[in-house]
Amino acid sequence: MIVRVGNAEVEIYQGDITGLAVEGLVNAANNHLWMGGGVAGAIKAKGGKAIEEEAVKKGPIPVGEAVVTRAGNLQAKYIIHAAVMGQDLKTDEEKIRASTLNSLKRAEELKLTSLAFPALGTGVGRFSLYECARIMIDVVVDFLQDTKVIEKVVFALYGQAPYEIFHRYLMEKFSSK
Repeated sequence: MIVRVGNAEVEIYQGDITGLAVEGLVNAANNHLWMGGGVAGAIKAKGGKAIEEEAVKKGPIPVGEAVVTRAGNLQAKYIIHAAVMGQDLKTDEEKIRASTLNSLKRAEELKLTSLAFPALGTGVGRFSLYECARIMIDVVVDFLQDTKVIEKVVFALYGQAPYEIFHRYLMEKFSSK
């Protein structure tokens, strides 16, 4: 599903974020920027250990912030590491909102035209998929109203349930306008 927002589009995609042909991939990170399992593990496995080595040198960072590294062997140019949780591996609405917004700001600073997000905080952080969809889509849609740089944001969701939840929320948001 693709929806136009301002001069950009938002896409809900089911599949592996690491294979997408976008300029930036967002990594659901911890504030020390170690890349273990989930999205971070997949990025490190396919992009190379150099991504984690570069990220860890930039940490620790405050939860809710985001830093950028090169993307190693991936098609993307950059990885935006969004610290959606601390060492306690817990997250909440405020942390997801800040991580999403700061990832968009880093992408705009780098003049990236395309960016892909996973469902931040829903794996290890065990945050509600529906609430994550609501928070992230709202932040992205609000941000895209004013951006002149970002042309495409993809929510790359691994599995049928996350895809359906994000798809449903985006449909609800745009059918009420």
